[in-house]
Amino acid sequence: MVNIGDIRRWQPGRLDESADDLKREQDCLVRLDDELVHSGKPREWHGEAADSAAGKHRELGERMRELVTEVSTVRSTVIATADEVLAVREQLAEADALARAYNFRIGDGGDIEDLGTPPDTPPDQARAVDSDRHRKVRPELADRVEQILQRADDADGELAKVLRDADKDLIDTRGAHNLAEAAKLGDARGLGETIEPPAGGTPAQHADWWKSLPAETKSALATAPPPWLGNMDGIPAAVRHTANVNRIDDERAALQARATQLQSAVDKPQAGPGGHLVQSRYQRQLDQVQAKLTSLDNVESTMARGNRQLLVLDTSGERTKAAVGIGNVDTAEHVTVFTPGMDSAVERGSLGDYDRSMDMLAQDAQLQSDQYGDGGKVAAVTWLGYEAPQLSETADPSDSVASSGGAERGGEKLSDFYRGINESRPDDPNLVAMGHSYGSTTTGYALQENGTGVDAALTMGSPGIGTPMASDLNVPDDRLYNLESDQDVVADLGHFGGDPSWKPGIDELSTEDAVAPDGQQLKESTGHNTGGPDGYLNRGNTSQYNASVVAAGLPDRAVDGWQ
Repeated sequence: MVNIGDIRRWQPGRLDESADDLKREQDCLVRLDDELVHSGKPREWHGEAADSAAGKHRELGERMRELVTEVSTVRSTVIATADEVLAVREQLAEADALARAYNFRIGDGGDIEDLGTPPDTPPDQARAVDSDRHRKVRPELADRVEQILQRADDADGELAKVLRDADKDLIDTRGAHNLAEAAKLGDARGLGETIEPPAGGTPAQHADWWKSLPAETKSALATAPPPWLGNMDGIPAAVRHTANVNRIDDERAALQARATQLQSAVDKPQAGPGGHLVQSRYQRQLDQVQAKLTSLDNVESTMARGNRQLLVLDTSGERTKAAVGIGNVDTAEHVTVFTPGMDSAVERGSLGDYDRSMDMLAQDAQLQSDQYGDGGKVAAVTWLGYEAPQLSETADPSDSVASSGGAERGGEKLSDFYRGINESRPDDPNLVAMGHSYGSTTTGYALQENGTGVDAALTMGSPGIGTPMASDLNVPDDRLYNLESDQDVVADLGHFGGDPSWKPGIDELSTEDAVAPDGQQLKESTGHNTGGPDGYLNRGNTSQYNASVVAAGLPDRAVDGWQ
C-alpha cells in the first residue's frame, strides 16, 4: 500500500525520462521491420532445412512483435502514470496547504496531527476556532487523504500490473501483423490499463462518457479495451465484443486455478462427524466451476460460427451469463433481442441452440426487409444475461420458476441492455423485444421500466408478462404481439399477471397452418418448445414467420390469430 511519505518522495520527472528511453527503444525496434520482412527464407530454397529456417523466422517475428508490444505498453502506461502522479501530488499539496492554514500536519503515514490552536487566533475566539477545526476541517482533511491514497494506490497498482505482465510475457500481440502495428497495439493496451471507468452507472451516462472521449482515445480503447468495458451497457457493441473475447482466456485460467484448489479440497479426507458435509460442499463448488468452464467452451463454439458479437460475458454468481449478437448491433436498422426462459443455461448448450434459431430468424427477417420493407440490415441477439430458473431449483422459492423473483431481477438487467443499444448509437434502430416462456415474463418486467427504447415486443409460450395490464408495458400502441401454440400448457397458466392471449392491447398472432401474404405455405406449431419441427422458432412454421416479420418492422405482413 502506498502511504503519504511515498507520494512525497515520488519523482514524476524520472517517469518522464523512462518514457523517453522506452520511446527510443521502441523506435529502434520498429525500424527493424523491413529487415525482418526481407530476412526470410529465399523462395528458391526448399527442403527440411528450409522449412526449419522458415519456422525459426516466424518465431523470431512473433517474439519481436511481443517485445515491441511490451515496450510500447509499458511506455504508454508510464506516461499515464506520470500524469497521474503529478495530479496526486497537486492534491496532496492542496491538502497540506489546508492543514497548515488550520495548524494541522499530515504525517507520512496519513495521520492528521493536531498542532494546536493556530498561533494568530485571538483568545476570545480560540474555543470557536478549535470547534470548527475539529468538526469541519479535520474530517475534510481525513477525507482528502483517503482519496489521495486511493488514487495513488490505483496508479501504482496499474503500473505494477503492466510491468509484471511484460516481465512474464503476458501481453499478447493479437491483431498485430508487423512491428508498427505491435507498437500501436501496445499504446492502446497501456491506455486501456490506466483509463478510469466512467462515473455513474446508467447506460446513458456510459454512452455520454464514451462520446466525450477524444477520437484517438476511442480508437485506442476499441483496439485494446479494458475488461470492464465488456459488460457496460451504453458502450458500442464492437468494443464490448472485443473486450469480452479478450477476457475468455483470463476467465478460463482463473476458473481452472479455482478448480484445482477445489479438487484438492475434495480429495483431502475431512475428519470429524461433519467431514462428509464439508466435502459435499467443496464438490458442489467444484461442479459449479467446472460448469462455468464448460460454458466458456460453449461461448467460443458459438462465436466460431462467425458474424457474431459477444455482448455479455459474466462468470460471477452461480452460472455464466452471456449474450451473443448476430450481425452488427451497432449499425443494423432492425435489432431483435430474444430472452429464453426456464432451464436455459450457457453450460447446457442453450446459448448455441437459441443462437441457431436467431440466425434463421435474422436471415428470414432480412429477406422480408429486402423484399417488402426498407431494406435495412437485421441483427438478432440471444440474451442470457440473467440466471434463468432451473427445474433442479424448484425447491428454492426465490429461484423457482414459480416465483417472479428471477424475472424481476433479470428484467432490471434486460431493460439496461435495451437502453444500452439505443444510447450507444447515433441513430434509433427498430428495437424489438422477444421472450419465450419465463423469458417472456422477464421481458415483461423489463418493459415496465421507462426509457428502454423498445419499439415492438413479441412474447411466445408466455405464462404472463408480470402485470395484468398490457398498458403497463412501455411499448408504442399496437406494437405488442403474442404467440400461443396449441397444447402449450405453460402459456395457459397465466401465473404472472394472466394469459397474454386474452389481454386487450396485445395482438394475438397465428400459430396454425396458414398461407403467408407472399404465398408461403406455413405449418402449425404445437407445444411449448421453440426448437424441433413443432417449435415456435422452427423455420417454415407460422409462428416463426410471424416473429420474422415483426423483427423486420413489418407487422402488417403477419398472419393474425383471429382471422
